[in-house]
Amino acid sequence: MSIDLRDWQFDLGGIAMGTGTDVLLEDIQGIGLPPLRTDAVEIPGEDGLFTGQDLYGARVLRLIGGIRVPGDPGAVLDRLAQLEVTSSAAWITQRPGALAVLRARRPGRAARRLYGRVRLVDAVSVSRAVHGWLPFEIEFSATDPWWAADDTSGVTLSLDVSTTREGVTAPLVAPLTTGVANPDTRPGWLLHGGDRPSWPSVRIAGPVTNPRLWVVETGQALELQLSLGAGEFVQIETRPGTRTVLRNGTGNAAGQLTSSSRLDRLRVPPGRSELRWTATDYTNTARLQMSWRDSYTSL
Repeated sequence: MSIDLRDWQFDLGGIAMGTGTDVLLEDIQGIGLPPLRTDAVEIPGEDGLFTGQDLYGARVLRLIGGIRVPGDPGAVLDRLAQLEVTSSAAWITQRPGALAVLRARRPGRAARRLYGRVRLVDAVSVSRAVHGWLPFEIEFSATDPWWAADDTSGVTLSLDVSTTREGVTAPLVAPLTTGVANPDTRPGWLLHGGDRPSWPSVRIAGPVTNPRLWVVETGQALELQLSLGAGEFVQIETRPGTRTVLRNGTGNAAGQLTSSSRLDRLRVPPGRSELRWTATDYTNTARLQMSWRDSYTSL
């Protein structure tokens, strides 16, 4: 369970650091843009460069500070041990793709988070531990360089009856309506408060056959050629390093994606966009859930 953060506090595995805690922070490095991976090449026989695609690498956040418990050297060493245990948890370090979470809050904004791995927890010097002060350094390497909202956003949709092809039934009675009188009330709106596209998670619960979903504004779609019975589901993850399509939580269903379906292109854009989906479901009980965390360039 996440702890509530105050301004200028960080949270690593449930241990609060920063203002008002016994784990004080002297400096924070890596807050700006992460390092670039560029494809720029020199132009033969000419001055200058030809610019290619610029991509951002891992964001490496370095926390420099000290643990302070005046007159209690045992307490400062215990706190360092807690940081070490949290950072080296086997359920993260021994599982490919598993990620730790580093949360932070700056004045004027809600808490945000990074996903990655702790690469360093070290005591800079133990000479003053006897007085209850232990300088330390923590290095956190974020696999996704952009900050994510602490809270999850999402929508749940039934199949849109306006996409059925059953026609109309006579006699027709005025006034005729499509069932969507006010577009602003449609349930498929995705409201993204950040400034960068976000990677969504998608869950489709049966009974359903051949579901296809797409974000209207981007045109990016995913289509599965499979049938799910009542009580079955497929879970789709699109975040880099954790991209999976699992049936009922264990079976690999990535092979049921059509050739045009790209997990690396399905994004929730900033602002307002619309999610739609089609499938075959004669019970009208199938549901699609999409969730995401708003994504931000900076803390």
